[in-house]
Amino acid sequence: MSDSLSTALAAVLQGLGDKVLSYHSQFGDDTIVVASADRLDAARYLFETPELNFDLLMDSTAVDWDQEEPRFEVVDHFFSTSHHYRLRLKCRVEEDSSVPSLCALYGSANWMERETYDMYGIEFEGHHDLRRILLYPEFRGWPLRKDYDKLQAWPLFEARYPGIREQEDKIIHPNPGDQEPMHEP
Repeated sequence: MSDSLSTALAAVLQGLGDKVLSYHSQFGDDTIVVASADRLDAARYLFETPELNFDLLMDSTAVDWDQEEPRFEVVDHFFSTSHHYRLRLKCRVEEDSSVPSLCALYGSANWMERETYDMYGIEFEGHHDLRRILLYPEFRGWPLRKDYDKLQAWPLFEARYPGIREQEDKIIHPNPGDQEPMHEP
């Protein structure tokens, strides 16, 4: 624990009290860890407290610690546009449990939580539209989990765009010149 805490971290520790399980400040990055059930309450405090005013959720993602329990760690990065504070909020999540969604506070949480769900399979309670965002709906599995079989070949979905065929190096359109090659040979 550091003797000199940033203004933001000191205010967060005082305001959240026992909800903060641990904290640190390394290389100018303030980080707090809370229980997964306290994620929304902690974010609400960050958002609604005027002296903090963390009004921007910059990123929300996860880390797979496949050899640890709880296995997953949800990581949120907040920024205060008025005070120029940054704060990282972490919470650990069991493999088959869920964590509260931040969509009620931050509109940007919608797509970020959907991406985390799509890649890791982490459920977000209270998310109004939790479905895949990067992969097609028929895809099975969670590709960023460390135990995902990357050699498994999932079948492609049926053609959804009539008149367009895919080849190895380019998409062929009915009107030549409409589409550039996907990559150079």
